[in-house]
Amino acid sequence: MSLKKWSVLLLLIGLTLLFGLMLTFPDYSWKAAVRGLAIWWDVLFPSLFPFFVISEMMLGFGIVHFIGMLLDPLMKPLFRIPGSGGFVAAMSFASGYPVSAKLTSKLREQQLLTREEGERLVAFTTTSDPIFLIGAVSVGFFHNPQLAGTLAAAHYGSSLLVGLLMRFHAPRAIPSPAPAAARSGFSLRSALKAMHEARLADDRTFGEQLRQSVISALQLMTVVGGLVVVFSVLLEVLSASGLMTQLYELIRQVLSILHLPPALAEPFVGGGFEVTLGAKSSAEVPASVPLAFKASAAAFILSWAGLSVHAQIASILSGTGLRYLPFLLARMIHAVLAALMVLFLWPLTGPDTEVFLSFGDSPGLHSGWSGLPSAGLLTLEALSLLLILSFFISIIQHLWNKPKALKWK
Repeated sequence: MSLKKWSVLLLLIGLTLLFGLMLTFPDYSWKAAVRGLAIWWDVLFPSLFPFFVISEMMLGFGIVHFIGMLLDPLMKPLFRIPGSGGFVAAMSFASGYPVSAKLTSKLREQQLLTREEGERLVAFTTTSDPIFLIGAVSVGFFHNPQLAGTLAAAHYGSSLLVGLLMRFHAPRAIPSPAPAAARSGFSLRSALKAMHEARLADDRTFGEQLRQSVISALQLMTVVGGLVVVFSVLLEVLSASGLMTQLYELIRQVLSILHLPPALAEPFVGGGFEVTLGAKSSAEVPASVPLAFKASAAAFILSWAGLSVHAQIASILSGTGLRYLPFLLARMIHAVLAALMVLFLWPLTGPDTEVFLSFGDSPGLHSGWSGLPSAGLLTLEALSLLLILSFFISIIQHLWNKPKALKWK
């Protein structure tokens, strides 16, 4: 039997098991579904929907082409992706998963990047948003704002390391053709020309662009909400049936072999399915477990992102030609690197060192609908930082190549 047939068979068995558990525990299923729907409306919808609409409008108006032209000197040599990937990185780091997959799929549809470049881009830009990492995890779950700096440094620092590692993915793949204007380096004139040409190529009116952007965003948010509800119900009925207890015991044994606290089994299992549940569980581990290990587990869970996010990413990437396996491997690498980085940074930046004493005390960080201004500001800050880096790298490249040109003369 082929792998595809086995996959279909296992999926049917899993769905049948889930349906049977839902019938066996209807009360648990109902409460879990309501809780998942509340998470979708209160947290995910306000965090993602505006970004989906705005990003598609920016694509239509050519703003992404403008930013991509300016970021090309930074993104090409470091990550082997076009400059438009810098726009995706800024939006994703500010608004969190699954924005990266959505924007990458749109760039792929417009043939602004190849399949391999899209796989590299999704692999390292799928991250948690800082509002959730700081406001929900550090302050809300751990009640420790000083923890936010270490978690952020480990989570986003390891994601950049994943990006550098993924540049070796498909080394012989042909890159997307760079516009002739991109050879001039950091040039506002070339960027404006690219934006103008992209706007002319997209002949839709403003009203048509807005309508299509809203429809596309609503369709994607419906898929995201459905997956959140399904995984919420799945976790609840598995816990109610006692199947999760067996899984906990297995993970405890694995952790004992690795000389790690067995009490971290529940966060790892919960976080394997859903990131919010796992991050919350890591903060609720008994006080006998050192805080460094709890924070390391939270960093692992945030970087792995949970099967719920994986299902969202896979549904978005379907039909674009981008493969799921490179994304899966990148999530594993990111999770391990983030966990190790927390333990490495702990003696230098942990709460006891007071390095990040006021990192998580910003009054502007709120989740849900009230967090929209903060998310927008973070996006602008991330884009500004990338543009500054690209500008200086372009100058360095120009100065580096100038002596060589004079030598040949």
